[in-house]
Amino acid sequence: MAPPAPEWDLRKLRILRALHQHGTVTATAEALLMAPSAVSQQLSNFARQLGVPLLEAHGRRVRLTDAAHLVLHHADEVFAQLELADADLAALVRGDAGQVRIGAFSTAVAALVVPLVTRLREEAPGLELRVREAEAGEAYDLLAAGEVDLALSLAAHAPTVRDPRFTRVPLLADPLDVALPSAHPLAGTPDLRLADLAADPWIYGADGPWSDITRAACEAAGFRPEQAHTATGWPAILALVGADLGVALVPRMVSAEYTPGSVVVRPLEADRPRRHVIAAVRRGAEQGGGPVARVLAALRAGV
Repeated sequence: MAPPAPEWDLRKLRILRALHQHGTVTATAEALLMAPSAVSQQLSNFARQLGVPLLEAHGRRVRLTDAAHLVLHHADEVFAQLELADADLAALVRGDAGQVRIGAFSTAVAALVVPLVTRLREEAPGLELRVREAEAGEAYDLLAAGEVDLALSLAAHAPTVRDPRFTRVPLLADPLDVALPSAHPLAGTPDLRLADLAADPWIYGADGPWSDITRAACEAAGFRPEQAHTATGWPAILALVGADLGVALVPRMVSAEYTPGSVVVRPLEADRPRRHVIAAVRRGAEQGGGPVARVLAALRAGV
């Protein structure tokens, strides 16, 4: 049967280290504000825990054994690692270190998350951000399951503000512009309104948040859009518009990135349709200054 493993006691290890530094039990006791008898008792207990003698008589004094010197050799490494652990823990508490997993819909990844990651790479290099693209509604399922720590979604597809699991933070109201073929007869019309395009064929997804947003905006303008083509990716939607196959609503954070030369993007100042982008974390994570709170604050500051 193997002998029991030694019991390491950091407090007693510090006393042994102080004895090596100060040379005598009396000097060690003075340095540590302890009684000499308490120093001797602690070191005797430590020797029993380790199963090796740490002190031996040397005249009227004591000196360290070879085993004690071996222990102290490793103690230097132990205390160095503890100092590093203290520094890392302090950085974690400040929010300067740790891992934060972000779930975000595709346009938010490009427009919001990538600039955030780039900025924090310089400001807080100890933070590790991991990005996961997810549909607006799926992001909350991932957040609830603990698979991401921060979700970027659309307010229309978020749980109610009364849901006790999450804290929701409004980020921005992204204007919706209309994308027209450059040869469209209304491409140069001032003060264009959605109702002016009621008879046009429309391009949007078969289902999901963007189809709901498109239908809701058009119905608020007084008509139901005729869906001529179905697409979900912005390059595909804008390519179809550029081929003169229809018109589409496009978030402003998307249009600057993907719009080809064959497409004209016009603001709808009179209608002012918006999509509301929000961030959410598990309730309580936004407090205390930890990594999630730090990333959330940086995200809000950047919009």
